[in-house]
Amino acid sequence: MNLHGVWAIYRFEMARGLRTLWQTLVAPVLTTALYFIVFGGAIGSRMQDIGGVDYGAFIVPGLIMLTVLTQSISNASFGIYFPKFSKTIFEILSAPVSPLEVVTGYVGAAATKSVVIGAIILITSTFFVDVEVAHPAAMIAFLFLTAITFSLFGFIIGIWAEGFEQLSFIPILVVTPLTFLGGAFYSIDMLPPLWRTVSLFNPVVYLVSGFRWSFFGQGDVSIGLSLGLTAAFLGLCLVIVTWMFRTGYRLKA
Repeated sequence: MNLHGVWAIYRFEMARGLRTLWQTLVAPVLTTALYFIVFGGAIGSRMQDIGGVDYGAFIVPGLIMLTVLTQSISNASFGIYFPKFSKTIFEILSAPVSPLEVVTGYVGAAATKSVVIGAIILITSTFFVDVEVAHPAAMIAFLFLTAITFSLFGFIIGIWAEGFEQLSFIPILVVTPLTFLGGAFYSIDMLPPLWRTVSLFNPVVYLVSGFRWSFFGQGDVSIGLSLGLTAAFLGLCLVIVTWMFRTGYRLKA
């Protein structure tokens, strides 16, 4: 593998994030504080514990997952879309780097930024509630797996998009609603049986549930099923990216 090429792409993408440091780091902290003020304070004070967990602490994994999902998709999609928009994508494609190295650089940078933001949100939450992680290794592994998977998904969106409208279509109109309806702020066991069954068709439920299990040792679905479906989605994304580079889909046109 051409590590110099991977490092060049990775360093460029990380430098782009540092140029927008205020938006990248400060905005998630302020957003998290507002979530805790509204959900943890105003609403949480009127709710009972969920599965023996204080509501303020219960929403921490959901908040982290909500941010990691959206940031992973946003960072990766814009990272590959901008070279297409500026026509510098042809320089990348003609450089002595393989498709695997290109994907590793872009996806690695997007996942790194998402994990850092997720860690900042976790630290910020400790100022509002008492947070204990029952399975730290599982939490870190699941965080990285989710960040890499959805950075890869964002990379696919960036290649597919032909305009800024399409670039934001899936994250805003599909991913964000699925995240809010995926048990980020509640347990699906609180829903009526019919709606709980419907919720099981929402893939975000398995992500949030698996990540919440690493905190409290309990989730809405089994941890094995959560990891299995996340790994399956990662494999699907890899297949799609491979096909895109092999055919030159919206890369060489």
